Amino acid sequence: MKKYSVRINKKVHQVEADENMPLLWVLRDILGMEGTKYGCGVGSCGACTVHLNGDAVRSCQLPISALAGMEITTIEGLSLKGDHPVQKAWLDVDVAQCGYCQSGQIMSAAALLKSTPNPTEEDIENFMTGNICRCGTYTRIKKAIQQAAAKS
Repeated sequence: MKKYSVRINKKVHQVEADENMPLLWVLRDILGMEGTKYGCGVGSCGACTVHLNGDAVRSCQLPISALAGMEITTIEGLSLKGDHPVQKAWLDVDVAQCGYCQSGQIMSAAALLKSTPNPTEEDIENFMTGNICRCGTYTRIKKAIQQAAAKS
């Protein structure tokens, strides 16, 4: 196994892993950062979404060997106190039911608002399409994103 230096949530971590190990498992199994969830393992559900250099990506599809020099942000690093505008809106709107997909939903929504501060309903629907919510809270998710955009 090789050693890798990865920058996660503004902190450099040294990890030893197989070069093909997905970032998701590095986060969860090696570093103990369990906020990023495993959903499908093929990049289709969005539960494992993190930011890579500010863009929303699926961590289950990113091998550790491809991450040198990249800035990775997980749900744990989105804000120090859990007070990112999207996180606050999620609570205000009471989005989560089971909560399983929510870290991925929040990370996608935060990336959307960073790139498109005043998204239309269509922008939100198009950007969030890849994030699946088994409980079907899509209406509340959209409302929370709209609220976060209005307060940003």
